[in-house]
Amino acid sequence: MGMSSPNMGGGAGRGRRRGRRFQPVAEINVTPFVDVMLVLLIIFMVSAPLLTVGVPIDLPQSTAKPLEGDVDPLTISIQADGKIFLQEEEIDIDTLITRLQAIAGAGYEERILVRGDASSDYGAIMRVMGRLNRAGFNRIGLVTTEEPS
Repeated sequence: MGMSSPNMGGGAGRGRRRGRRFQPVAEINVTPFVDVMLVLLIIFMVSAPLLTVGVPIDLPQSTAKPLEGDVDPLTISIQADGKIFLQEEEIDIDTLITRLQAIAGAGYEERILVRGDASSDYGAIMRVMGRLNRAGFNRIGLVTTEEPS
């Protein structure tokens, strides 16, 4: 009982505590890291569907079967106001063929899908398809949405 513990206020305990320097803990606390990662995961899961970009078009409906394909085709979209888009980039009808020829190179066997708005001018869609055909692109498809049953 003659020994005093450091917490009891004995003289020997205080002397040891005063002489000892603070030493950093060499362990990594992973809890804040995991918390931050989970928050980022949730943010990306919520925001990923909102990042899809495209040209807003009201497609006509059809009962045709979907095309089978393993390669993403080039898409030409025609809005109701007559604007033409190659993928998501607006393009003039006069520069459309030269841009497609530059993309396709020597192979004109690339599938090209035409997405025409249901309320767009039929002549505008036919004008684009005629220019594609005249330039040598023969694999042209029209995109529709599935007709409700």
